[in-house]
Amino acid sequence: MNETFHGVPDVLAYLAGTWQVERTARDVAGNAEGHFSGTTVFTWAGDDLLHHESGTFTWRGTPRPAERTLHFLPGDDPATARVRFADGRPFHDLDLRTGRHTADHPCALDLYRGEFEVYDERRWRMRWRVAGPAKDLILTTAYTRQDPTTPQAGPGGG
Repeated sequence: MNETFHGVPDVLAYLAGTWQVERTARDVAGNAEGHFSGTTVFTWAGDDLLHHESGTFTWRGTPRPAERTLHFLPGDDPATARVRFADGRPFHDLDLRTGRHTADHPCALDLYRGEFEVYDERRWRMRWRVAGPAKDLILTTAYTRQDPTTPQAGPGGG
């Protein structure tokens, strides 16, 4: 893919709204693949964004409902955010000033390395490479905006 990257001056306003999500999950060591299809809705919760993902995850031919919630808090600059798990634990930082960002998240002895790429107002991608003694995974997620407006104003209209 020879894409150019789209810098994002206000990451929370960019993400706000509804996105179609398509994710592949590949277990490198086990040579197995899965697929998630669903939506992610970013809604304002005060000055933060609540990220709720729901859909169907199919692993080894068995589909199951799947969902998760994350919190996106404003960073030091509007182009940045601090991402937290639903219980408030830190996950990673996000800086989309240039349209690309790499983030690390250590989890026990495994390391999650995320690559974020913004292609335009309606498309972005996230790829996590998980490596360690417990996991050997590649998770690639494509996001496509589903709502008609981009970006969406934050709380207070700006």
